Amino acid sequence: MTEVALLLIGLVLNGLGILGCILPVLPGPLLSWLSLFIFLVLPDTEISITTLAVTGVFMVVISILDYAIPVLGAKRFGSSKEGVWGGTIGVVIGLFFFPPIGIILGPLIGTVIGDLLAGGTFTKALNSGMGSLIGFMVGTAIKLVYCICIIFIFAIKSGDALADLFAKLTS
Repeated sequence: MTEVALLLIGLVLNGLGILGCILPVLPGPLLSWLSLFIFLVLPDTEISITTLAVTGVFMVVISILDYAIPVLGAKRFGSSKEGVWGGTIGVVIGLFFFPPIGIILGPLIGTVIGDLLAGGTFTKALNSGMGSLIGFMVGTAIKLVYCICIIFIFAIKSGDALADLFAKLTS
């Protein structure tokens, strides 16, 4: 029954991974990726080191991009350094004080305020805010796609592990 407990831990990690795609305080891709390590300790179930390495490299790249894409989006739409900082602060404030809508609007409002404080016009600040928001949404979508792919790998491996466990119990 240890196998079942380990698989349940993997399911929890995957669930937290999906939540982490939306909540910036949880490292979603990392949590999902950790669920694959369960297959290293399950008897009669294998996961290749290549699979772990490739999914691990993707996890690192996606985690880095998650921070870079909103900044690049804001800069692409003409944001100042203050606007970029404002967007970052907006995500944090939105997360803690106005969830869940604050997570979406935080980068937009923060970037607009930062650009206005830097002396930009309202139109330019709003443009920058939209760039930050678009970047945040793209980053979130990339993380979700990755975590869903990890869930598919986990589900396939879990099916094999559960089938093996069921065969042992019925023999």
